[in-house]
Amino acid sequence: MDHPVASHEQHQHHVMPVKAYLAVVGLLFVFTIITVLVAFIDIGWINTPLALTIAIFKASVVVLFFMHVRYNSPLMWVVAGSGFFFLLILLALTLQDYLSRGWEGNPPITV
Repeated sequence: MDHPVASHEQHQHHVMPVKAYLAVVGLLFVFTIITVLVAFIDIGWINTPLALTIAIFKASVVVLFFMHVRYNSPLMWVVAGSGFFFLLILLALTLQDYLSRGWEGNPPITV
């Protein structure tokens, strides 16, 4: 019978070079600056979807590289994806509640 430590030592871990981490951090800084610039430019209703798209991209980069999901097993992809799916469900339920508040005397929301 294999010893648990011995079987764990046989598992290969992916080690990212420091250059890759610096490149990812630089990318996150660039997109943070883009997000701030977009916030100061009035381009109408597209501001919010654009800021959310940038935020989702940055969150995906963090999950893929800093959490090492990119180099992990397919099961880890399923776990990470289910987390995002659950977040979408929570946001959809919250938005549905927010949009249905017109009966409280709040002005109707127009998109």
